[in-house]
Amino acid sequence: MSTTTTTSTHQTVIGEWRDNPASDATDVPFQALARGDKNGVLKLRGIPTFRDPYAKRQWIREHMAAAFRFFGKQGYGEGVSGHISVRDPILPEHFWMNPFAMHFSLIKASDLVLVDAHGWVTDGGNQAMINEAGFMIHSEVHRARPDAIAVAHAHSIYGKTWSGFGKPIEMLTQDACNLYGKVGVYEEHGGIALAEEEGRAIAKALGKHNTAAILQNHGSITIGKTVDEAAFLFYSLEQACQSQLLAEAAAANGVDKKVISNEVAQFTADSVQTPNNFYLEFQPEFDLIVAESGGNVLQ
Repeated sequence: MSTTTTTSTHQTVIGEWRDNPASDATDVPFQALARGDKNGVLKLRGIPTFRDPYAKRQWIREHMAAAFRFFGKQGYGEGVSGHISVRDPILPEHFWMNPFAMHFSLIKASDLVLVDAHGWVTDGGNQAMINEAGFMIHSEVHRARPDAIAVAHAHSIYGKTWSGFGKPIEMLTQDACNLYGKVGVYEEHGGIALAEEEGRAIAKALGKHNTAAILQNHGSITIGKTVDEAAFLFYSLEQACQSQLLAEAAAANGVDKKVISNEVAQFTADSVQTPNNFYLEFQPEFDLIVAESGGNVLQ
């Protein structure tokens, strides 16, 4: 299983949780990322599967809390801004969000709030208020993209700085190819999102196939099949924005940029752009957060 901590957490629900070896023919690119034994017994572990939706709900809350702690470590918080939401596996029209005005670095699984399709706090989670603007953005993205199990948005420094140009990122590094062909741009700014129209405009910028969008004069947003994927893609986009800003500064002083060709970028994207890979990319951070918190984040 993914980590010692996670294993001990879910062994209490016997037979209800298992790692997904992600070894079927549809995920060949994922398995090609690592080398095991000659007999093919050792395989990369993908997104776990569950027979019990309540076990899955708890697993989601634990990984969601760890994602917030990771955002806190990266300095993505700014006052009450920033939110992650995840669709609930038991009540598909409900989703989990962070409580209003709680620092990312303090969030535990039990702090997360369950809200209905209209944004009202419901039973089943922490009885705390949520960010109104966060609901307006996330609810519209979840509505427009049923495949978006998780949505992450924050006002991180490099993402919001690069957003001031209203332009997509270039493929300047191999890591930027995590997002090749998957980044939209919302080229307007309607102010703080306190109305559904702004949320719909942001959802439109994501389109039907993008996994990320740059919101002009605002920040960044990413989606994923898991909260792990959404969190890792947000981090990857933030890193790409930082690289872009540094490269633009160098280019302004006469240093030529070398952008990865579309052919090579597509080849790289085909190798890494899978939900199992982006889930796995976040697991080192998940393990570290759990270890550093002494398991507190899972409570």
